[in-house]
Formats: sequence, structure tokens, C-alpha cells
Amino acid sequence: MKMAYLPKPPERWFRTNLKYYKHGGSWAWILHRVTGLGLTAYIYVHIYALTTLTQGERAFDDEMKLFMTPVFKILEWLLFSLVIFHALNGVRIVLVDWANGARYHKKILAVVYGLGIALFIGMGFLMFMAPLKNMIASIK
Repeated sequence: MKMAYLPKPPERWFRTNLKYYKHGGSWAWILHRVTGLGLTAYIYVHIYALTTLTQGERAFDDEMKLFMTPVFKILEWLLFSLVIFHALNGVRIVLVDWANGARYHKKILAVVYGLGIALFIGMGFLMFMAPLKNMIASIK
């Protein structure tokens, strides 16, 4: 007689996984999934935001003014962090899987993290330096 497969209860699954020692590759695996979910959620928000195009130019312009506020600029910068990590880690996965990169996976992961942080900071400068200069100039 064949036994039916019964999945583990979610709380047991979480407890088991929280006890598991997580090294750099484990965190990269987790972050890749989380950033993928975040990007998927963003696609739906983006499509919803574009529906104002059906309501006329004025409605779309009003929405664009909202998206130019500092809060949305910060959210856009955080979105960039999701995109850049997901893209760089995707390249790392290809190198590890196809290009015999498994023996160098820790070094490649360090490059992914370092390059990702550098690009994130660089994008912050590009996004926020002009508004900061304008704000400082208006104070003087």
C-alpha cells in the first residue's frame, strides 16, 4: 500500500529552516528569491500606475508629480537595489552553473555584493545630488 505524501506543517518548516546555518551562498539564494518576488510585485504596481494613461493627460501628469516626490525617489532607489542584485546574482548563477564557476563561487559572490553596493551608492549620487544641490542653493 502506497502512503500519501503529507507536507510538513508550515510552522515546522520555518523552525527547521531558521535553525539551518546560512552561509554567503544561502543568503544569496534567499535574497535572489526575495528580490524576484519584489520585482514581480513591482510589475503589477507599475502596470496599475500606467492605467492613468486611460484617464487622460492631466491624470497622468498628476500621478507623475506624485512619483517625483522624495518618498517615491527613495522607493525608486530601493527598486534599483532589487534590480541590480537580482541581475548580478543571476549572472553569478549562470557562471557557477555553466562556466565551471563552482570552485570560485565565494569570490564571484563577493564581487556581486561589492559591485552591487558600489552601483547602489553610485545611483544614489546620480539620483540625489542634483536635488540636494538645488536645495542648498535655495537656502543660500
